[in-house]
Amino acid sequence: MTTQSPTSSSTRISATIGLVATVYLLLATQVCSAAYYGKLIGKLSELHHGVSGEVYAVDGRTLFIKDFTYDGEAPTAYFYVGTSKTPNGNGIRLRDERGSADTLKRYPKKDITLTLPDGKTLSNVKWFAVWCDEYSVNFGDVRIPRGFDFPKPQKLAALSGVHGVSSEPIVAVDAQTLLIPNFSYDGEAPDAKFWVGAGPSPSPQGIRVPDENGRVQPLRRYDRKTIVLTLPGDLTIHQIGHFGVWCEAFTVDFGHVQIPQSLNVPPSLKMLGVSPQSKLNCEVLEDKLAFEVRWAVAGDSIVGQLVAKLDEGQYMAFGLSANPERSLMVNGDVVVAWVDKETLQGYAVDYFLDAKSQCSGGRGSCPDTRIKESTNSIRLLNAALVDGYSIVTYQRPLRASDELDHQILTNGSQAIIWAIGPLNERQEVSFHSDYLKTDRFIDFGRPPVWNCPVPDHEHSQILPDPDKGSSTQVFRRNPNRMRNTMNEFNFSKQQLVVITKPQRPATPAPVSKNGAWEIPPIQCDEPEDGVLYAQMGPTGGKHGYPAITGHVGWGISWYINGLLIPEINVVRGKTYTFYVEGGDNPDVPARYHPFYITDDPVGGYQHKTPEEKAKVKIFAGAQRQRGVYRPTGVGRLCNWVPDQSKPSDEFSSFGAYQRTLTLECDNGDPGIVQWTPDKNTPDTVYYQCFTHRYLGWKINVHDSCETGETAASENHEVYVNPKSQQTQDLEGSSSIRESSKITHDQ
Repeated sequence: MTTQSPTSSSTRISATIGLVATVYLLLATQVCSAAYYGKLIGKLSELHHGVSGEVYAVDGRTLFIKDFTYDGEAPTAYFYVGTSKTPNGNGIRLRDERGSADTLKRYPKKDITLTLPDGKTLSNVKWFAVWCDEYSVNFGDVRIPRGFDFPKPQKLAALSGVHGVSSEPIVAVDAQTLLIPNFSYDGEAPDAKFWVGAGPSPSPQGIRVPDENGRVQPLRRYDRKTIVLTLPGDLTIHQIGHFGVWCEAFTVDFGHVQIPQSLNVPPSLKMLGVSPQSKLNCEVLEDKLAFEVRWAVAGDSIVGQLVAKLDEGQYMAFGLSANPERSLMVNGDVVVAWVDKETLQGYAVDYFLDAKSQCSGGRGSCPDTRIKESTNSIRLLNAALVDGYSIVTYQRPLRASDELDHQILTNGSQAIIWAIGPLNERQEVSFHSDYLKTDRFIDFGRPPVWNCPVPDHEHSQILPDPDKGSSTQVFRRNPNRMRNTMNEFNFSKQQLVVITKPQRPATPAPVSKNGAWEIPPIQCDEPEDGVLYAQMGPTGGKHGYPAITGHVGWGISWYINGLLIPEINVVRGKTYTFYVEGGDNPDVPARYHPFYITDDPVGGYQHKTPEEKAKVKIFAGAQRQRGVYRPTGVGRLCNWVPDQSKPSDEFSSFGAYQRTLTLECDNGDPGIVQWTPDKNTPDTVYYQCFTHRYLGWKINVHDSCETGETAASENHEVYVNPKSQQTQDLEGSSSIRESSKITHDQ
């Protein structure tokens, strides 16, 4: 995990839009009358049960329905959107304004805000309707025109003027919010103010705009600081023609930008009449990772926001322990969140941690929907990537929606859990690199307390003020290295969505192979008897499995004769015997790793689809019975256990890391897999785990075995004296050729 060195915890980002998002995050259910709700799509057709209302596009994924009316008498009425020509039950059901999936109740001319599901925008749906499932009846709908231009943030010009005034292009986030990336001003003028007014350029008849702290005092010095400003009172961007920095005392323009008329931007929260129920709570989960959780209870649901400095392809997970009095990962209920750094698409997924293993066949650390259909209780609200900080806002019910959820208590503390780690190629969690190692408790129902870094001494803590709109203070670990990335984001009351880059299937970039440990290969003439031990062990952090293979691992890998996923060289016609110690209890997936040899570089045959299985061959470690392969490479579990006092990433060589490992074995006997490669065996095959993906590596198959090459492992039992000269000599070597501390005579 790479983080910038903090000068103090108070200089951490509070997420350029983090506190802007906190205003968006505080969802409310009462909306009052306002003049601008977004772009009108049309009126609901009034077909049955008194359905009526005006439907507005707040942004690409958010609908605002003015004066929505429905008598509540139908048995199974829901909000739907769809891609068919006319409304029908094959569309996509929406959660209501409270995030509930229950059937609709009575609405007496109520203003509500709805969110389209992840992956859907107003560009790819054709209608919105109130639909009755039981009787397949459309109660009222509105059609969305092709090419509908929904409101979105608009990029303006950049500031440039005297007294060092400069910025990157300003973004009109919504009708009352301006984002000024990398703003600079030397602070030397006596009475500089942020300024707006009618017409193309500033004048004394303009209006002061409070700074990011909500103050209208003369501006201090800014050095490439990204700030968010809110227009005062009921003033909107539609009423002004310019924004800039103006010296009020001496009537001097320090630099300004013009604001085009009729900008098609989302309405602000205040314009939608949203009044936050409370200010935010915030707790630091891990300071060195800048990992924070923020939340607010809103009715019968809770809105949470996770912020962390994540590397490429990493996730952040936060949630509830199954035991409210102890922080335990197993059987935990968490949200797994991340932002794809290429597409800027955000994700928030409901997970159940059945075991400390990758998801396999509905067991392990799995999305709820992999275990049971229709059990996702997490609703993504918005996501952002700012200066490398991933910010994901989501909503979930307080009560458990199904047997895979735990209830969030509001009358006392309960144990929580968190983790950060890499996503695998399926965009699911792999073994965490950082996690909670002690008991930790949060009282989610407490009065709002902000226990996260606050601005430095010259600023007071800023939180959203429901009476003044959104005030935001930006915190960063290194203010001199800020680079804003918000220009392409789409703000709304509830969503922050990428609008300029097309979505694509989520495929993580290959893992970097820089800094990979050198693992000596096992040559085809050693050991002479062809006996190899296959055991489990840690992946070795960023220098190990992911760097060697270019794939994200789960956190465990095959060790062959004590070496971490070595390439194995074999010769055709010779028989090799693998003593397999990867676990033999299929009821505990995290400790069950049948060994097999295949032409598949991925592994995990057991949980492949029939189409995937048809494309791969198995050469050893499984037998075909009644048309189905059953694993035979099962035996007691032997696991190389690392010394937790020093992280694996700090070892420069596998040899140095290997000397910290201790082999621990369960009672029982090894399994045995014998294999004789022949002329039909491909030149490259793989040793893998039958039940999990990406645990093994390559086997190179040769026609003859060249001699004279350095052997990787020649003994079945090698002990190293840590004080010996040999150990000192090996400190910088790639590995100690230690095959196993178990002899095959046992």
